[in-house]
Amino acid sequence: MNKPFFSSGDLPTYRFSQKDELLLRQLEEAVGKSFFKACDPISRVLLSSCHWYFTTRATVLTLVIVCYTHKSYWLVQNALYQLATTLKRFTDKANISIYPPDGKGEPWYLKINATSGDEG
Repeated sequence: MNKPFFSSGDLPTYRFSQKDELLLRQLEEAVGKSFFKACDPISRVLLSSCHWYFTTRATVLTLVIVCYTHKSYWLVQNALYQLATTLKRFTDKANISIYPPDGKGEPWYLKINATSGDEG
């Protein structure tokens, strides 16, 4: 058997304390406010017609958009490029998840990975 290089006390913990969870929520809310302000007016109106928020649960910033109507779902899909472009201003790796109204289609998942050639 191989003995671990680090003792168990030296290894990182993977559990978040309540304080860590609170800080994550505050970070997600602050990013959400800044993102909304950075959006163009049409994207703001579109986001206002849906339930949306940011999460960092998978260590990647994810914009989650839940659409209440089929029309808003379609409009969000058509505005995806603009939303992704705005999101790239905040991070070089992110995800966007778009959920349709219950029972009215399949969710969309998009990964955003900015590379040096994408900036401009």
